[in-house]
Amino acid sequence: MVAELDIHARGLSKSFGALKAVDGITLRVERGECYGMLGPNGAGKTTAIRMIHGAVRPDGGELSVLGRDVTAESRRIREEMGIVPQENTLDNELSVYNNMWVFANYFGISRRRSRSRIEELLDFVQLRDKWDEQIKNLSGGMKRRLLIARALIHRPRLLILDEPTTGLDPQARHLVWQRLRELKSGGLTILLTTHYMEEAAQLCDRVGVMAQGRVLVEGPPAELVRERVGEEVIELRGAGREAAAAALNGLGLEIERAGDTLYLYCRSGAETVDRLVSAGEREFLRRPASLEDLFLRLTGRELRE
Repeated sequence: MVAELDIHARGLSKSFGALKAVDGITLRVERGECYGMLGPNGAGKTTAIRMIHGAVRPDGGELSVLGRDVTAESRRIREEMGIVPQENTLDNELSVYNNMWVFANYFGISRRRSRSRIEELLDFVQLRDKWDEQIKNLSGGMKRRLLIARALIHRPRLLILDEPTTGLDPQARHLVWQRLRELKSGGLTILLTTHYMEEAAQLCDRVGVMAQGRVLVEGPPAELVRERVGEEVIELRGAGREAAAAALNGLGLEIERAGDTLYLYCRSGAETVDRLVSAGEREFLRRPASLEDLFLRLTGRELRE
């Protein structure tokens, strides 16, 4: 059985002057899937997202969303899509309830019909007690949760989130993750961008890692980590790290040097640890390989502004 696609892009591209922001990417997001777009600043994630929700017109390629061509039916697509942007687009002078009601009105939902839906959504994001509070009095975490609630007011089929938990404290971030998992379990298709690798690992069925407008790799997070990084990583620090690494000759390890640290990528760290201990090395950290290791190996460790 062929899976239904809620997003299908082929050869999608967009340039701004001499800058090729998105360079011929292919993207397939299945119905009910959570797909994460990962990449450093300037990788093209936000431009791709903006093309998908109709804010930016592609220069080339094909793009259909919810079974419709975005160039011909962008208005109808947006009617079935919820969007949570990076920036805060709430009206600071209005109450929590009125922000929700005004947005419901955009979708032709009357005040009478929208009230129960607003109550349901504010309960869902744990903001019911802030019903009459002005936006300017809310914390950053409350505003992000309200943006998610607002995007769900018209019961969309597709939810797009651009950096949904940036700036949130751990408690707020985990609440947002819990709510997004609930939405996905209810059949909602979710497309998100994030710089938090743990977030992608927690939420996403599949991820695509982007750099310089292209998708470098794509697949289930755990599978990509096993294939591209290994099972474990050992970090060597201290003055004797190079001498300790020399004791590992013959093990066929991949070794990366970054600042004061050597990263040893292993299928199994047991033999590596035995060699290090036998060589008298004690300053090392053994841990499971992660999506962040994959991300840094593919996109580099240098800062991106």
